[in-house]
Amino acid sequence: MFEEDNGKKKHVRFPRIDFSVSPFIVIWETTFACDLACRHCRANAVPFRAKDELTYEESKELLEEISKFGRPLLVLTGGDPFKREDIFDIIKFAVSKNLPVSISPSVTLLFTDDVILKLKQSGIKAVSLSLDGPDEKTHDSFRGVDGVFRRTIDIWQKLVKSGIKVQINTTVSRFNVEKLPDIFFLVAQNRAMTWSVFFLVEVGRAFGKQDIQITPQEFEDIANFLYDAGEYIWVKTTEGHHFKRVFIQREVLSEKGLDFREHMQIGDLYLYLSEKLMFYVHKGNFGKVKRRTPMNVNAGRGFIFISKNGDVFPSGFLPIKAGSVRQKSIVEIYRNSEVLRSLRNYELLKGKCKVCEFREVCGGSRSRAYAYTKDPFESEPLCIWKPGSSQIFSSVFLKQEQSD
Repeated sequence: MFEEDNGKKKHVRFPRIDFSVSPFIVIWETTFACDLACRHCRANAVPFRAKDELTYEESKELLEEISKFGRPLLVLTGGDPFKREDIFDIIKFAVSKNLPVSISPSVTLLFTDDVILKLKQSGIKAVSLSLDGPDEKTHDSFRGVDGVFRRTIDIWQKLVKSGIKVQINTTVSRFNVEKLPDIFFLVAQNRAMTWSVFFLVEVGRAFGKQDIQITPQEFEDIANFLYDAGEYIWVKTTEGHHFKRVFIQREVLSEKGLDFREHMQIGDLYLYLSEKLMFYVHKGNFGKVKRRTPMNVNAGRGFIFISKNGDVFPSGFLPIKAGSVRQKSIVEIYRNSEVLRSLRNYELLKGKCKVCEFREVCGGSRSRAYAYTKDPFESEPLCIWKPGSSQIFSSVFLKQEQSD
C-alpha cells in the first residue's frame, strides 16, 4: 500500500512474513498464578497455580511446534511466570529451539537477584516490567500491593546493569493519563529498550469498569503525545492500533510541511501532555533517536495467544477460542482456524473500519470492538477518525494504489 523505502514499507513495518502462514509474535500465558492483585488484570490471576496448566512435557511439545513457524518472537507471560518452578527449564528448551524468548513477570518477592542472574545466563532476549505510575501512590494502588513501585525501579536498574534489555509496559487509564509524561521521563532516564503503552480493554478485572476508560478524543491526544515521545525513546502500543493511523498522518503532514494541529483533531489533553513532555526532554537533555515505526500486526494476524491450559485465542483480550494445542498443533490452528482466518480478512470489517483508508495498516482493536459489541468485526470504539474526511490522506492512498 505504501511506497518502498530501501526495501521496507515507509511508515509502517510490514515484516517479511506471510501472516496467513506464520505469526510474528506468540504470547504464551504460562500460568494464572500471581501474588499481585492488579485492578485491571486480564487473567483474573490468583496466588495458586491451576491444575489444568500445560505440564512441562506438554510445554516442550508446544515449543517444538512453535519452532516450526520459524523464529517468531515468543513472550512468556502470566500471571507470573516465576510461579512455575520449571520456568527456567522452559526458557532453556525454547532457546535450544532457536526461539527469541522474552519474559513478562510480576515484580514480587520471587524476582530476586539470583533470578536476575539466571535470566542473564538463560539466553533471554528481554524482560518486560509494568509501570503504571511515576510514583508509589499511583503504581501501587493500581497493582494492589504496597512497595511494588520501589521494587520495580530497583529490579529495572539491576536488569539494565546486568545487560538485559527492559521493556516498560504502561496501562493507560483514567487514573494515570495526566502522568504519562512523568512515566516517559522514568523510561528515558532508566534506559528502557521500549515503552509499550497498553490501551485498556474491558476483560478480566477491568470488565465493566468504564469509569477508568479514556474517551476517543483522549486517545487521539495520547496517540499524538506518543508520536512526539517517539522522537526520544522507542514507543509501541498494545490494543491501540489506530496509533498507526496517527503515526502515518503525522509523517505525511510533516513531509508536506503542514501543521498537524490544523489537520487533526487535537484537544486540551494533548497540549498539556506535550508541554510536560518537552519540560522533561529539556530536563533530561534527551537526544533524538531513530523512530520505531509501528508494526502491521493485529489479533490473529501476525499475533497469537496461548492460554495456560493450551486454549488458543487471537489475542489475550479477545475471548473467542480458535482451538486447543492439546487437540491440534498450534501450526494447524493458526493457519486453518476459521476464527483466525476470518480476522485476517479485511473485507469482513464493519462500520467505518470497513471503509477506512487506513484499514490495512490499522484494522482497529478487534478485542475492544468485541468487548463493546460482542462482534469482533465492528468499528473501533475509541477511534475519532472519520474515513475520507481529508483529501490530504485520501490522495496519498489513491496515489499509492495507482502506482501499485
